[in-house]
Amino acid sequence: MSHKPTRFKGQYFNIPNLLSYLRLALIPLIIWIYCFQKNYMIAAWVMLFSAITDIADGIIARKCNMVTDWGKIIDPIADKLTQIVIAFCLAWRYPPMRIMLILLILKEVYMGIIGLIFIKKTNQVEGSVWYGKATTVLFFIVALSLVLFPAMPSPVAILLVALENSAIILSMILYSLRYLRIYKIVKTETKNEL
Repeated sequence: MSHKPTRFKGQYFNIPNLLSYLRLALIPLIIWIYCFQKNYMIAAWVMLFSAITDIADGIIARKCNMVTDWGKIIDPIADKLTQIVIAFCLAWRYPPMRIMLILLILKEVYMGIIGLIFIKKTNQVEGSVWYGKATTVLFFIVALSLVLFPAMPSPVAILLVALENSAIILSMILYSLRYLRIYKIVKTETKNEL
């Protein structure tokens, strides 16, 4: 009896995906250091290391031809869970972060749903694009600033959080438009093939 190969066979353990797993493993460490140890400097270093692994996995995947459908799924999961956990940690000290935390959760639930619908309708897995990456970079700049400068004046903290909130909303809109555009192209190509 022959077994049909799975879509992700052989994709789980390349270097970029291992870096994504590492980011997932760092999440409990961030919570422990930031919330329980209250060692903000070490927490910032761990967050920075997590951000660097995110950048590295993308570069390695593209330069070494290791882009996989599984990587397109696990990389954003690791990114978003890390961001949500960091926002959750910061929300206890900075009330404006609570709005960002809610926005992040809403965005990721929404993006997860439309992403699954997109995969089902087109049989394609789309990776992240520049505005998603820019939103992630801005998130880490805001988060690291709040962690490293706990005495930051409230108006500055509110401004930083408001910038990231705007980027999250804009990113969600742009991703929606992108999915819609690609779906229309795929639908047209499918009709033309019939």
